[in-house]
Amino acid sequence: MANIGKTVKLGVFTLAIMNVTAVVSLRGLAAEAVYGLSSAFYYLFAAIVFLIPTALVAAELAAMFQDKQGGVFRWVGEAYGKRAGFLAIWLQWIESTIWYPTVLTFGAVSLAFIGMNDVHDMALASNRFYTLAVVLVIYWAATFISLKGMGWVGKVSKAGGLIGTIIPAGLLVLLAIIYLASGGTSQMNFHGDFLPDLSNFDNLVLAASIFLFYAGMEMGGIHVKDVENPSKNYPKAVFIGSLITVIIFVLGTFSLGIIIPEKDINLTQSLLVGFDNYFRYIHASWLGPVIAVALAFGVLAGVLTWVAGPSKGIHAVGKAGYLPPFFQKTNEKGVQKNILYIQGGLVTVLSLLFVVMPSVQSFYQILSQLTVLLYLIMYLLMFSGAIYLRYNMKNAARPFRIGKSGNGMMWFIGGLGFCGSLLAFVLSFIPPAQISVGSNAVWYGVLFAGCIIVVVAPFIIYAMRKPSWEDKNAQFEPFHWETDNRPTPTEPQTSAEK
Repeated sequence: MANIGKTVKLGVFTLAIMNVTAVVSLRGLAAEAVYGLSSAFYYLFAAIVFLIPTALVAAELAAMFQDKQGGVFRWVGEAYGKRAGFLAIWLQWIESTIWYPTVLTFGAVSLAFIGMNDVHDMALASNRFYTLAVVLVIYWAATFISLKGMGWVGKVSKAGGLIGTIIPAGLLVLLAIIYLASGGTSQMNFHGDFLPDLSNFDNLVLAASIFLFYAGMEMGGIHVKDVENPSKNYPKAVFIGSLITVIIFVLGTFSLGIIIPEKDINLTQSLLVGFDNYFRYIHASWLGPVIAVALAFGVLAGVLTWVAGPSKGIHAVGKAGYLPPFFQKTNEKGVQKNILYIQGGLVTVLSLLFVVMPSVQSFYQILSQLTVLLYLIMYLLMFSGAIYLRYNMKNAARPFRIGKSGNGMMWFIGGLGFCGSLLAFVLSFIPPAQISVGSNAVWYGVLFAGCIIVVVAPFIIYAMRKPSWEDKNAQFEPFHWETDNRPTPTEPQTSAEK
């Protein structure tokens, strides 16, 4: 048990790359490339109304509670009480669990393209049993690395973010520049409209999924105590990560649209096909397998960042008495082993659904939309909670503050994020016309039932909690309203909590 007390501090660059790795998945480029030039509008719009508000609000809240555990549980719980805080951290954890099969599908497709025969590679990429096998191998590899502690997580995430995300994105942009400069014909119409046809409701529906592309910047708040001088370095890492994220998405999408006609774009395969087309153009087809392996490594790093993040947050909350002792068990490194194993079991069951769904793409889209909905509920709590804390904790120290004085900027930034999240939440229920998702009844059934079950579950767990669940050695810092010996303004105090 000697290693438990040994802390590994994360630097600004490492945390920034971890943020980029957690947020950026190059798999999303294909989904937006179908919009052509107007894709830049969607990226910039989502960055303004969602990414930037998320980065700013998360920076203020993380710096404000830099010496306290819990991440979004702490942030939301300080505003709305324990039930709402538990709901927030639960949503962050469960949506990431549901999201793993969707992002790991991209990893499976990447590995399918390590061969030199395009027809064979594309056939393998479309094979559901192959996809299932690779999804499980990559996920469990990430789990076993997480069990080795934050030192390993930071190193692999940093290396994977550079090798599997940032470098391939830069290479994709460079290849597009070489292609155009040497006389290649662009498949994207750069003379089209930057502003999309917003009267076409279908355009708005699929574009709403871009919000999840930007989701995750707040997740680094779980690691705030692992950062040197967090009040200064955490906001810096968030801003660096946000800038890199926007650049990768905009230029990467353009680069993909330049080489692949809009009608041929496929959600799961087009990125690898785009790279292969560029490599053939410069007579370097041998680079195809190399980039495929690099992208798969990037997927591993991204999954690793998420495996280690929300599970760490839910574990800290569990030790405070919100989960049975079984979920609080750790290994000799102090890592939440039982939560990781249970999470792995859920991911395995979800991944098995690949075999019974009519196509990988329909499964991919339905699960992606469910994760969007669940995550956006958490963001609605976070943005509104940040505004509420300006009044509920108006005298608290804020090493990083949105606006120099008053609450006007917080209302503007937090309100922008809240409204953007609410808009995306409503639109995410509508089936996108551009993608075949099978029966609408199945689509709506999965989304509505999924949201209801996931949201109700933490309230049931909270109601069932027992005093014996609390780990007396957890040292989980009390909420500010508990130290003042008073109930939260929004949650009456029960007899068990007095």
